[in-house]
Amino acid sequence: MSDTPFGFGLPPEEPENGDEGKKKDPAGGGQGSGGNPFGANPFGFGGLPGMGGHGGADNPFAAMFGSLNPNDLGAAFQQLGQMLSYEGGPVNWDMAKQIARQVVAQGTADGTKDASVGPAEKSAVEEAVRLADLWLDGVTSLPSGASTAVAWSRAEWVEATLPAWQQLVDPVAERVGSAMGDVLPEEMQAMAGPLIGMMRSMGGAMFGQQIGQAVGALAGEVVGSTDVGLPLGPAGRAALLPLNIEAFGKDLGVPSDEVRLYLALREAAHQRLFAHVPWLRAHLFGAVEGYARGIKVDTSKLEEAVGQLDPTHPEQLQEALQQGMFQPEDTPEQKAALARLETALALVEGWVDAVVHEAAKSRLTSADALRETLRRRRASGGPAEQTFATLIGLELRPRRLRDAARLWASLTDARGVDGRDGLWEHPDMLPTATDLDDPDGFVHREHLDFSELDKMLGEAAKGENPEDGDAGK
Repeated sequence: MSDTPFGFGLPPEEPENGDEGKKKDPAGGGQGSGGNPFGANPFGFGGLPGMGGHGGADNPFAAMFGSLNPNDLGAAFQQLGQMLSYEGGPVNWDMAKQIARQVVAQGTADGTKDASVGPAEKSAVEEAVRLADLWLDGVTSLPSGASTAVAWSRAEWVEATLPAWQQLVDPVAERVGSAMGDVLPEEMQAMAGPLIGMMRSMGGAMFGQQIGQAVGALAGEVVGSTDVGLPLGPAGRAALLPLNIEAFGKDLGVPSDEVRLYLALREAAHQRLFAHVPWLRAHLFGAVEGYARGIKVDTSKLEEAVGQLDPTHPEQLQEALQQGMFQPEDTPEQKAALARLETALALVEGWVDAVVHEAAKSRLTSADALRETLRRRRASGGPAEQTFATLIGLELRPRRLRDAARLWASLTDARGVDGRDGLWEHPDMLPTATDLDDPDGFVHREHLDFSELDKMLGEAAKGENPEDGDAGK
């Protein structure tokens, strides 16, 4: 489990000749520390977008005002005013979106800039998803889950996935942010209202900056809407990013159409699972919320910082945050929630891995190579692992993914496609972490059939409906 749930660094400076000739819009600052759980600078809060100057990475106000030229002074005060006047939830999502779009506009480290998707790329993605769904029909009993296939630019991926990121991150940020107002005695909170409000506004801005940087960086690497094993995009929409697919396959020595088709198979398989296992999304996101409920904040440090904080010097809040008062503890609740989430994600990714391999192995000459490339991408800390580790302290262990893929393959051999996919009918039917250690024992174990129970319960509920006349009496 990662120790840095919000320890992002800052995006690099945007080049002067950014996308479409936009004005230089630096973010400033340097990489955050990976030492204590929130780093030497827990939120990486250096210079802010729209402001000149790069100094003072450890002090955002020095960065804002220490080296500004007169032309930027008004923008700096405006940005500060927006930060302190924010009255929304635990994360300033407007700021997150702004910074994510800025990171995307800067381009990736290899110099690749985002670009609109052309008609030819859209057609290629649509055809790949259509063919992928056709191949998957023969290897899974779950029907297609994609009503449409779309090709996204990186900026479009940011726009489409932010609602899901909000659902993932808000519970964690809420638990940390609420501590800002809870450390004072109740009779003093009314008197300290402006101070508490300022602290929450600053916290929302700091979280917003970190999430925006993370989502923007991730947009430069993901190849679809389900890379992290969760349904980040709108339901029923299979999405691929042609620009990132091209970068992914650049040095593989595999024809680009095979790379695109293999990734379309993975995207379409994820869509089937999330569309036809109605409890799965809530199960996964609920585990994140369970983790958030287990976060403990060092209130003694926070009380000390609040007692010494001078409202006329808001930079002291940043200095207090650097002391690591928001270090989550490894509570039993957190460990249990992370174990549930890790196992569920491994089962999702293992199922996708197994069915995609079955569909592709006899049709794509590069199927084995692409499968192993994607597995190694996970093992080396690909975008999925890094994002989860950074945002919610979770690392999806590649060993569990491989174990899950082997278990699903064994289930296919022993029970057939219908028997394997039938386990998704109820969460209690799925393998556990212990079962991943003993796949043969699980495969040959007798399991309860929840479909008959659900049918009986449905009929009972129908019989109790007053509209059914005597049957409901």
